[in-house]
Amino acid sequence: MSDMWTVPELDPRTYANPVGELATYREYLTNYRLTIELKCQDLDAEQLARRSVPPSTLSLLGLVRHLVGVENHWFHRVLDRHPEDESIYLTPEDRDADFNGAVADDAVVADAFTTWKAEIDRSDRWLDALDESRLGDTVPHRDGTVSVRDVLVHLIEEYARHAGHADLLRECIDGRTGQ
Repeated sequence: MSDMWTVPELDPRTYANPVGELATYREYLTNYRLTIELKCQDLDAEQLARRSVPPSTLSLLGLVRHLVGVENHWFHRVLDRHPEDESIYLTPEDRDADFNGAVADDAVVADAFTTWKAEIDRSDRWLDALDESRLGDTVPHRDGTVSVRDVLVHLIEEYARHAGHADLLRECIDGRTGQ
């Protein structure tokens, strides 16, 4: 098996040198989302739920469930201003339920990927309505405010960090490394 994920002509990620700040943020965010998806491609429930090293609960499935919460928190709860809505996969009793609940079960896998795609779709609709001139706008967050720009940069950073985790997790499963 090749360690290449796909031949360059079939790589779904784009490197188009977009024009404008918002377009740049969107391309990076989209590419990191696709990278996470590629790292999970062609794995079964057991492989997706396989933990890195004890006592860590880190797994590819856990990362997907965590990213559901990331998308939901930042786009829906913060940027779209619905802080009262419940977190997805997290509970007051278990703040690590996104990882703890990432078990080798086909229904859990299906739910995680379906929910992640739905959150990405909702996030993208929010971004579609955003005018670049509003990147400096602030929204309430915790005990202060945060700019839209800061949230988008944080999301890119969050995905980039977890794409690195996914590289290592996937390599441990079948030896495939990043491209």
